[in-house]
Amino acid sequence: MPIVTLEDLPDGPLIALDPGSKTIGVAACGASRGLSTPVETIKRTKFTADAERVFALLDERQAVAIVMGLPVNMDGSEGPRVQSVRAMARNLMRLRDLPIAFQDERLSTFEAEEKLISAGVRRDKRKDIIDAHAAANILQSALDRLEMLRP
Repeated sequence: MPIVTLEDLPDGPLIALDPGSKTIGVAACGASRGLSTPVETIKRTKFTADAERVFALLDERQAVAIVMGLPVNMDGSEGPRVQSVRAMARNLMRLRDLPIAFQDERLSTFEAEEKLISAGVRRDKRKDIIDAHAAANILQSALDRLEMLRP
């Protein structure tokens, strides 16, 4: 499958990835696509091991596609981090035929941290869960966008 737009994702549950250099935040939503929830933060090792964990989560949740956070710059331009995410998407698709869509992730980590701080989560705990919460923000943004596009 190629990279697709959000509108072209098949119906069903989704997972979202917030890939960073050291971790990959993972979030999911059910088939109704009403609400995203943080799932886990994968500590990055080698691509093959990272991909196996992503696919295990995809299978556990019977997800039909992946939404990946695209870290565009605040001015909308694309830098090296965007190229890294696009390369990861291509590599995942080489291992498994599945649709992947991108979602702008600007401020997703900042928003996740603000929510965790306001919920009283200690700094040392936030460090362990921030990426999964950022992935949930990315997925929720995608779900909200899809809802707005619905006739």
